[in-house]
Amino acid sequence: MGPLTGFTVVEMAGVGPGPFAGMMLADLGADVIRVDRPGRGASVVPSGGAVARNAADVTSRGRRSVGVDLKSPDGVELVLKLVERADALIEGYRPGVMERLGLGPDECLARNGRLVYGRMTGWGQEGPLAGSAGHDINYISLSGALSAIGRAGQAPVPPLNLVGDYGGGAMLLAYGVLAGLLSAGRDGVGQVVDAAMVDGSALLMAPFYGAHAMGQWAERGTNLLDTGAPFYDVYATSDGGHVSVGPIEPQFFGLLIELLGVADLDPRGQYDPATWPALRERLAKAFAENTRDHWEEVFGGTDACVAPVLSLAEAPAHPHNVARATFVSRDGVVQPAPAPRFSRTPAEIRSSPPAVGEHTREVLAWLGLDEAETLRLAEAGITQRD
Repeated sequence: MGPLTGFTVVEMAGVGPGPFAGMMLADLGADVIRVDRPGRGASVVPSGGAVARNAADVTSRGRRSVGVDLKSPDGVELVLKLVERADALIEGYRPGVMERLGLGPDECLARNGRLVYGRMTGWGQEGPLAGSAGHDINYISLSGALSAIGRAGQAPVPPLNLVGDYGGGAMLLAYGVLAGLLSAGRDGVGQVVDAAMVDGSALLMAPFYGAHAMGQWAERGTNLLDTGAPFYDVYATSDGGHVSVGPIEPQFFGLLIELLGVADLDPRGQYDPATWPALRERLAKAFAENTRDHWEEVFGGTDACVAPVLSLAEAPAHPHNVARATFVSRDGVVQPAPAPRFSRTPAEIRSSPPAVGEHTREVLAWLGLDEAETLRLAEAGITQRD
């Protein structure tokens, strides 16, 4: 029973950050009911053999799914009935789409004044770019985040879509919804949460904007944490693998050069940029003399801050991850376990990713619709059952 057990969240089906936020809330125990478009059935994708897409769609785990035609007045009314019983709603459409459907904040809050209405967009609900299309890479460009990631003299490197979609988007939305639920629990009044990826990725950059204001942030790839410093970087090993190196503190750096076998280096020069080119060359040469597994054996469990760079296939089998059950397997799909961890109300994966409309009959019964009305909606194509 997770800490959000007893809360109900309506999730308007989407892609990217919306489903990730819904997954987080579901992992923590919320009853997340996803409103899917009829006909959006599961497909099959190759994964060694054939794996049903809904099984491998990890960010859809823990949901109940209802298939609803939102172009139908009866379908819209059905969603509003869900809203009446919900604590929160999350949606990730362009600004104005929910309003045109008749499911905007005004309509939903009129039905349920305690509702927390979470909105996820790239550019936000207003501003010159609010109506424009975009993706993670565009949002983190405008926030300044992308310009700071990469090596000196090279183009910025997109960090997958972790910074905009997930860190600055989904997690910001989940955080905002939880804060809204706390507020509504205190005074009984809901509100709209405007979570924009450009805002969230800018927020993630707060320490670096502070450093920039103090004159402590220079050109990309020349700073302490952006591969500028040779003691905070990635090095190749003799077998084609890599290790990450991050002993920022002098005592940890001293241990690194001792265990690496380059103890003749003077650790007192660690923070002198003039020594960095030669230090980088020396570290690269030393790491290249042995395999990744060798260096893991040398450095594992020490304070030298060296770790093997593991692939997605390797990470779940690492002894530390195994000991903590950081990854789990469900329906043959290895995936990250819920996080963070709670001492009294543990989070869990409550169910596998649903097929579209899998829980329509169940949810309609929960709303109080009788069998005749449920059958009418299905026969009219307003709802879909798997």
